[in-house]
Amino acid sequence: MSTSVIELSKTALHKNISFLKQQLNTTRISSVVKANAYGHGAKEFIMMAQGCGVDHFSVFSSEEARKVKSYLNNGADIMIMGWVNDNDIQWIIENEIEVLVFDFDRLQKLLDVAKRIDCKVKLHIDLETGMNRTGFEQKDIDKLFKILKRNKKHYEFEGLCTHFAGAESIANYKRIKDQIGAFDCLYQCFIKSELKPKIRHVACSAAALSYPETQFDMVRIGILQYGFWPSKETLIYFLSKKQIQDSPLQEILSWKSKVMSIKNVAKGEFVSYGTSYLAQKDMKIAIVPVGYSQGYARNLSNQGRVLIKGHRVGVIGMVNMNMLIADVTTVKSVKIGDEVVLIGKQGDLSIPVASFSEFSDQLNYELLTRLPAEIPRVIIK
Repeated sequence: MSTSVIELSKTALHKNISFLKQQLNTTRISSVVKANAYGHGAKEFIMMAQGCGVDHFSVFSSEEARKVKSYLNNGADIMIMGWVNDNDIQWIIENEIEVLVFDFDRLQKLLDVAKRIDCKVKLHIDLETGMNRTGFEQKDIDKLFKILKRNKKHYEFEGLCTHFAGAESIANYKRIKDQIGAFDCLYQCFIKSELKPKIRHVACSAAALSYPETQFDMVRIGILQYGFWPSKETLIYFLSKKQIQDSPLQEILSWKSKVMSIKNVAKGEFVSYGTSYLAQKDMKIAIVPVGYSQGYARNLSNQGRVLIKGHRVGVIGMVNMNMLIADVTTVKSVKIGDEVVLIGKQGDLSIPVASFSEFSDQLNYELLTRLPAEIPRVIIK
């Protein structure tokens, strides 16, 4: 039995998806579920997302695509944005998995297999517009056009796309605008060459809200659907633009454990490993069976906070591999088995991921994706 559990709220996800649909009008949402759905648990999250009407999912690798395929029950589409194992190519084509192509080696391998098995591969052409990571560059276009025209029988031109280099920060404003211009120029080249994609998609969560002109036919939504903002800048910009004060998003994830043991510590004694915490008075402490091996960062030692019996209490001493220690001196009637909230709400108090990540000096993305897959994910109302 696990020492902690991650709960996922269907109500919160429904509200987040409804909010996104309001901002996107009729644009299709591709739910980004790479890295185990940003640590939320891909299987459970996809089940909930399908219930909210989501019918397109983006993953990083062919391995993730295989897993997501097994979770689908509504015939949703899957798009691979990153790594493709050569041994998976035939499976990808036969199962109509969409795949981003950003170099000639991958393109040729996909076309060769499609030709051999007499099936069409569903291609999204990724363009380099200024991020300098992946994508066909301007100098590649003529060669790319020749290959695409020569192999029209072996692929479906599903989409044309690019990736923005930091749409969540105003510091990148000019860079993003330049990328938008570069993408439009290259798109026009495709049109003139009679190579028209079914759709265009360039916007991530931040761009979809901060640069609405980039929504096009589909947006790739990651962090927003889970109830988090790509950055404080994105949140402030949105609140200012809409003239509202509170975020319309709700975090869908809660992380909970239980008190494993209770101990009294005398004034002048050190707590946990080393000498980082000295009891300044007689204390009562609660030991919680969650540590850095379960994703509770070691640099939360003497800094973290947890909720126990409606009180926000401090994490004291060094966070261990499998345990942390909470100061419950002021908490009355605390007992073994009491709920401990690491992330989420208890009564009127909450510990959002944002504050949790500030204490640990981690990005929301980083903290979430480091939550071990072994922790059970449970869907709640």
